[in-house]
Amino acid sequence: MIKKKLIKMFHKGRKSCAEKKTEHIGSSSCLYGKESDEAPVLSYNDVSVCYGEKTVLSDVSFLVKPGEILGIVGESGSGKSTIIRAALGILGNGGTVAGGTICLHGQDLSLLKEKEMRKFRGSEIGMIFQDTRAALCPIRTIEDQIVESVAAHKKISREKIKAQALDLFDKFGLKRGKEILSSYPFELSGGMNQRVGIAMAMLLQPSVLMADEPTSALDVIAQKKVVEEFLQLRNMYRTAIVLVTHNIGIVSAMADTILVLHEGKAVEYGSADQVLRSPENAYTKELLAAVPRIRKNSGTEKWNRTAK
Repeated sequence: MIKKKLIKMFHKGRKSCAEKKTEHIGSSSCLYGKESDEAPVLSYNDVSVCYGEKTVLSDVSFLVKPGEILGIVGESGSGKSTIIRAALGILGNGGTVAGGTICLHGQDLSLLKEKEMRKFRGSEIGMIFQDTRAALCPIRTIEDQIVESVAAHKKISREKIKAQALDLFDKFGLKRGKEILSSYPFELSGGMNQRVGIAMAMLLQPSVLMADEPTSALDVIAQKKVVEEFLQLRNMYRTAIVLVTHNIGIVSAMADTILVLHEGKAVEYGSADQVLRSPENAYTKELLAAVPRIRKNSGTEKWNRTAK
């Protein structure tokens, strides 16, 4: 059951990550279809976010364990992207974590200064943007940008970074790796840019990968490849993934657990199977019922907006 509390002032009444470890957050996490007793990599504990006097996220709690994929769904403006931005410390425009803790390996990220946060971004928390091509510099090659990203966190030669990138490209099935490295972002398709962005983030092997609508700008074929890539890296590195999306189909294909947001509040949180098949909250039921379904009727395909 989602807790009902008043928004706490910043740092007042906040419990440490160590204290929060003893508390129960939602339901038990389900990993690869099995219950997992592993300690969480990332946990949000009664997190509230405000922009000035406006509360955009209210008392949200969840946890993510190694190798777990958490899908965060909800309509536009529900606070999905705010959850990711809060962990990365990039709320901007006066946004603050007004209450609760965001714990990564026991460290409360919301208490860190900007200089300290830079050590975690990339190396511990990777980020995949909605449009990787727009996030990359258009006048620099993929190789230059990969080298710069890795070198900011590791003392390693350009040749070693290049070799690691080519090896990861090969594991992800990206052919012509050398050609990709020498290319500019505008020379690659949207899907290829997105897959390159995933590889760039994973070169530092972060504990958690944040993905904000990573497939929304892609066609169905490119979406399939990106989904396969996420699942592959989870299996390879046991990376925890937080996936923000409007696409219920993507969530059903990837997520182990699902968090449903509505107007900045968590209204349902549980295993993907439970949330998708037997939702308890009325809003979740409405959200799933709004997903278009295609059925064949007398030889013609019609949209059926009744959820299965």
